[in-house]
Amino acid sequence: MNILLITYQGDVAGSTNSIAYLAEGLAKKGHTVVVGLRQQSLLFSMLEGSNVIRVPMQFRSRLDMKNIRQIRDVVRKYDIQLINAQSSLDRYTTIFARWLYNLPVRLVHTRRQPPKSIGGLQNLFYTLGTDRFVVISNELKKIFIEKGFKSKHLHVIHNGIPQGRYDEWSMSKVGDLRKKYKIKPGDIVIGSVARLKQHRQILEAVKKIDNPAIKVVFAGIKAEDLDTDGMKNQISFAGTVGKEEVLSYYRLFDLNILASVSDGFGLVLLEAMAMECPVIATDFGGIKDVVRHGENGLLFADGDIDRLANNITQIINDKELRNRLVENGLKTAFEEFTMENTIQKYETFFSDLINDK
Repeated sequence: MNILLITYQGDVAGSTNSIAYLAEGLAKKGHTVVVGLRQQSLLFSMLEGSNVIRVPMQFRSRLDMKNIRQIRDVVRKYDIQLINAQSSLDRYTTIFARWLYNLPVRLVHTRRQPPKSIGGLQNLFYTLGTDRFVVISNELKKIFIEKGFKSKHLHVIHNGIPQGRYDEWSMSKVGDLRKKYKIKPGDIVIGSVARLKQHRQILEAVKKIDNPAIKVVFAGIKAEDLDTDGMKNQISFAGTVGKEEVLSYYRLFDLNILASVSDGFGLVLLEAMAMECPVIATDFGGIKDVVRHGENGLLFADGDIDRLANNITQIINDKELRNRLVENGLKTAFEEFTMENTIQKYETFFSDLINDK
């Protein structure tokens, strides 16, 4: 197959890793994979040295004619059979490119988060302009159906992580992090790896627990992103953490919290599980496809600080629960949500769509 993946984003985000994993995985299976993206993006550098063909593109607006022409030229040059658009601006330009130049391609949009503004004519535009949507969780599919999309237009393919990725950590790096954040024997490290979301709820829960042994490390945000006034516990900010060291952070944590009402899936949850770090997450959207409460993690309702605090206390004090979450979390990461499974599902879905004349 000849496939064009396209995204105007591609910076620090879980979606960037997902796109890189998918592009590289399909290319390794012998498909011609072209990625249209900003040359200054993180994704551009991540794909360097791979079998993926990188094509620099501009993305200035939903009606960017230069980008529309770039899409046309790539389709013709590489005999593209299917376009998979990944983000908001290119979802528009890919539709316009196919319509304006009558491009003989299948068009799929991947949706990773709940829609912010959608309905009416916009729904009709997306439905008429695409062959299908890929949504990354069953719960996200339900949200799109509630927003007026037909179930038959939505196809669920979960995210995954390549198994080899989980080898990218080291005990020496964990030791360095312990020194950096002044972690001592007996300390309890609560971590969160995410861009700024509902992080304030984590602080409120820690304040409610009132245990001086708890230290919090936020990876993905900076100190100026979050007000910590009134906190007695040590709160540390790692800022942006590179892919090459983030797994070592999970090994530092005693538990990892994803407080979010925007995640369509939550790759950070799989990373934590693979690193034997128990997880707590908001009972929202695609997170529920990954975390099964009491089995491989704990869930709390958005804004329920009492439940979040109780979840933290349970994992700290209940060794039997902790061991169960770790054991089942390993199965979730290494058996259920693997990138190998994800690539196979995309390959089958794309092939069926191309061959469905």
